[in-house]
Amino acid sequence: MIRLTNLKKIYYTDEVETHALAGVNAEIARGEFVSIIGPSGCGKSTLLSILGLLDTPTEGRYMLNGTAIEDLSAAMRAKIRNREIGFIFQGFNLIGDLTVFDNVELPLTYRDGMSRAERKERVQASLERVGMSHRMKHYPAQLSGGQQQRVAVARALVGQPSILLADEPTGNLDSRNGDAVMKLLEQLHADGATICMVTHDQRFAVCAKRRIAMFDGQVVDEQALEELRANELRQPLSEQAAARSAV
Repeated sequence: MIRLTNLKKIYYTDEVETHALAGVNAEIARGEFVSIIGPSGCGKSTLLSILGLLDTPTEGRYMLNGTAIEDLSAAMRAKIRNREIGFIFQGFNLIGDLTVFDNVELPLTYRDGMSRAERKERVQASLERVGMSHRMKHYPAQLSGGQQQRVAVARALVGQPSILLADEPTGNLDSRNGDAVMKLLEQLHADGATICMVTHDQRFAVCAKRRIAMFDGQVVDEQALEELRANELRQPLSEQAAARSAV
């Protein structure tokens, strides 16, 4: 489903050139549950933004379902993003003055040719799937954090995307609600969903069937990641900062 070849992302300012991704090669097959792990600043969120068509690579190739994404116009990327990708964010990103139903329906309103009746049917089915159909008339402020994240998952599912991208989906939740959301993601995967999740939490990273470890903008194996982390911890803080700025 996804193939990344020598993917690079460089951010330029007046004086600094920052290599957020330094030649990433990776594949994600349909039906996989993959977690992306690594320390803060290693490029996980940058990679997820590119996978979700929210950002574009500076160099390299990104193939999604056989389509070269980097060659597409912004309008075409937006269309593919709406139809192929479901997002689950750490901060839920629900709109406070819309009901649960309206929040979940929102992505469908951008699709041409979909009737109100079809949108309603999809929204109800999506909310039932995450156990939140009884709250469809409530507003986000009336829900707990765990309930809001379930609504966010329903919104990600409603468009029947090819892949779910989850950016720290348990980061704003207590352990009980975090466990509940992860069980929901595991059930969605068991039902056939393709999921790519960024997480700092090792408890949840191991829930994925495969892990992609990152360090300083590159994919490394997990043993190498642990060795690099250990070496970094042994360095003085000034040397750590200098090493990162040189990447």
